Amino acid sequence: MSRKNLSCKGGGTKMKMKFVVEKIFYVLMVLSLLLVFAFLGSILITIIKNGWPAMSWDMVTKLPGGGFYIGKEGGVLNAIVGSVYIVGASTVLGLCISIPIVFFVNIYLKKDSKLANLTRLSFDVLYGIPSIVYGAFAFTIMIFFGLRTSLLGGIIVITLLIIPIFVRSMDEVARQLPKELLDATYSLGATRLEAIKVAIRQIAPGIATATLLSVGRAIGDAAGVMFTAGFTDSIPTSLNQPAATLPLSIFFQLSSPTPEVRERAYAAALLLTIIVLILSIIGRMITYRFSKNKIK
Repeated sequence: MSRKNLSCKGGGTKMKMKFVVEKIFYVLMVLSLLLVFAFLGSILITIIKNGWPAMSWDMVTKLPGGGFYIGKEGGVLNAIVGSVYIVGASTVLGLCISIPIVFFVNIYLKKDSKLANLTRLSFDVLYGIPSIVYGAFAFTIMIFFGLRTSLLGGIIVITLLIIPIFVRSMDEVARQLPKELLDATYSLGATRLEAIKVAIRQIAPGIATATLLSVGRAIGDAAGVMFTAGFTDSIPTSLNQPAATLPLSIFFQLSSPTPEVRERAYAAALLLTIIVLILSIIGRMITYRFSKNKIK
């Protein structure tokens, strides 16, 4: 057999191997996607199946009455309002703190300077710390200053929890800003503050995504607020009063031996899922809206 025939035969074998490997990876990718959808579907089916029978208008609009946690009438309005207060305030504070950090690292510093890399490393470490550690730390500080569990404590600990998410998510987008865009801005006589205004329009989709991730983490946290916000059956009227949240309400109801109360826990979980879904849709719409302004 000639060398030419051997070469053709060897090339054909390699092509067949590449085709087989590609098919295997394709099957694995499809199976992984199906597994994710199956997992998501099983969660939704479980929550809807167990929670829908207990879902009612009273569940959303009423406070827990006497004996609510042993099966009597009432709702989780206290937890809904408490979650809105904590998540809303912490998101605004987190944005106000994170955006200056991101632009300081990417506009005022060189992107790959030692200080910029050290800042990113610090936030990577903070990103990986469990929320219960944030809660324990905040609780220790509160004891030191003689503070009690309150709405303010919950806002502070959730703000600390989501700042690393904000910073790292927005920083990844800010690092992709075209260098030519900033150079053109400076060549027109713009200051660094004016360059930031231009950059904000470009990373607006990243800000929306970071906000969505942060809100999702904040609204689902139970460990941090358990130490700092406490729990109450009423709606807080000041920052010094304790506040309930939906995750803690679900936890306390699931711990009940009464079947009716456990059903209401699944109803609260369904409500929390609906809120996250609505926020996700709004986040997608905002991202699409601002992506039109992005220069590629």
